[in-house]
Amino acid sequence: MDANQETQYNPYGMDEECRNCPGLCDVRERVVHGYGDVGADFVFVGEAPSAGAEETGVPFTGDDAGERFQHILGSVGLNYSLPDSDEPELDNAFLTYLTRCRHPERDPTEEEVVTCEPYLNADVRMINPEILVPVGQRALTELGAEYTTTPADELDVEDHHATTIRGRGFELAPMIHPADQTDAERDEYVDFFLDLAETDYRQTKGRRSR
Repeated sequence: MDANQETQYNPYGMDEECRNCPGLCDVRERVVHGYGDVGADFVFVGEAPSAGAEETGVPFTGDDAGERFQHILGSVGLNYSLPDSDEPELDNAFLTYLTRCRHPERDPTEEEVVTCEPYLNADVRMINPEILVPVGQRALTELGAEYTTTPADELDVEDHHATTIRGRGFELAPMIHPADQTDAERDEYVDFFLDLAETDYRQTKGRRSR
């Protein structure tokens, strides 16, 4: 699957009419696939689209939490547009979710996460980032189980916020979800990420230089 380098919106052309989860197809407004730079070193993964992201079609946009998130990206040099933009100008960042559809009354089920996993796996495999950023507890739990050997009961996003966890092929850099962050936790993550960006975080994986 080749990326469309002309757009940051769903650059891999993933199925926008997906009907793999019957419990979501009739209640969702749209499928929200990944968005951003297909050559990114950093992939940010949330649990599922918010109402705002479902409206815009772009992960981590469309509401107050999305603005806080985009402000963080701007503060670390990954977003060149205003935090309230519905189509942020991202560089070296790709945004996606564990599940691509929103249920208006509940969180994703385990079955829905498993069903949607091939989309996330495809994003990660094709982008081949250096750092995975789980945004929120659910994303940390799922990515930790897939990419680290750390026991699940030790993967608390509050404990690991603004730290790195060594993974299999990637490092994880968990973030408390912006909707739940204090201003101090936001600033802590910005400072952590700026320090991380100055380190030699790139692994020896045959990646091209940026």
